[in-house]
Order: sequence, then C-alpha cells, then structure tokens
Amino acid sequence: MKKSNFFAFISRMKYINRWGLMRSIKEENVSEHSLDVAVIAHALTIIQKKRLGKNSDPHKTALYAIYHDASEILTGDMPTPVKYFNPSIKTAYKEVELSAVKSLLKLLPEDFYDDYEPVLIPREEDSEIWKTIKAADKISAYIKCIEEEKSGNREFIKAKQSLFKEINNMDRQDVKIFMDEFLEGYSLTLDEME
Repeated sequence: MKKSNFFAFISRMKYINRWGLMRSIKEENVSEHSLDVAVIAHALTIIQKKRLGKNSDPHKTALYAIYHDASEILTGDMPTPVKYFNPSIKTAYKEVELSAVKSLLKLLPEDFYDDYEPVLIPREEDSEIWKTIKAADKISAYIKCIEEEKSGNREFIKAKQSLFKEINNMDRQDVKIFMDEFLEGYSLTLDEME
C-alpha cells in the first residue's frame, strides 16, 4: 500500500485563518468554520425533511460540508470581495479550487477515490446539497459577524448587513426557519441561553 498524506493535509485546515482583511476579536480558522457549516447544513437538511417534506440526506450534507473548503489548504482563504470582484476572477478562482481538490484527491489510495471524489468535487446530481451548504456557509459567516459585534468589534457591521441581505435574497424556507428559530441564541450570553 502506498503511504498517503491526505488526512495530514486535511488536518492543516486549522492553520488557515479566515477573514484576512478584517480585524477580528476572535480569529477563526477553516477547520472551525467547516464544523460550523456542517452543523448548520445538517440542521437545514433536517428542517427540509421534518418541516418541508423533502427527501434530503442530512448525513451526506454534513459530510460534504466538512470538506467544503478543503481546497483552501492549498489556496489559502481568498477574501470574498476579491473572490467575487468580477466574473473573470470568480471563474478563474473556481478553476484554482477545482485543481486544488483534484490534487488532494490524488493523495488518497486509489480504492478511496470513489468515496471521496463526490465529497471534494461537486456533481450536478448533488446540486441541492451544495446549495444547502452554500446557505449554511452564509449563515455561519453571519453568525461570525454577530459574535464579533457582540464583542464590541464594529469592523463586521457592513459584512453583517451584506450577509443578512444575501441570506434573505436566497428565499429559502429552510433558511428562514433556521433564522427564525435558532439565530437569536447566538446573540445571548451563556446565562441567557437557558
């Protein structure tokens, strides 16, 4: 068996800091963010199943979400204003991300490819899963803004407003339910959460 460094690379997500252009009270790394996105995406999929009658797969969605930013191990975290500055940059960056995850995939033993390829490389048949993960990603970023603002950091006010608008523009019932039922807790202190 060939030795593999795939999981050693994945463990390095903890060294990639997010929000590079912003002054943060609490730094956030890609590993922490990926867990938050996985938890939220899982919840959104449970909402889809239990409240909206959809045939969603919470476990598959959570798994994909864990790896949704794996490319950043090789690319670093590109700030959103740069990544989406214009269509050419967005397209080029998507190609860089795809190249990065393909490089990661090649680190795995061949008999693992079939299990990890759909996790790392989005397929059309999983487009609803990836839309849910994208929604969870935006909610996670919004929560980060809430946490920074709660800590007295005004640096995230504009980002919070922009993210709130993006989240509302998604016009997703699962997102609306999550925001209505679960978001308030992120503004509370520990003692207030009872």
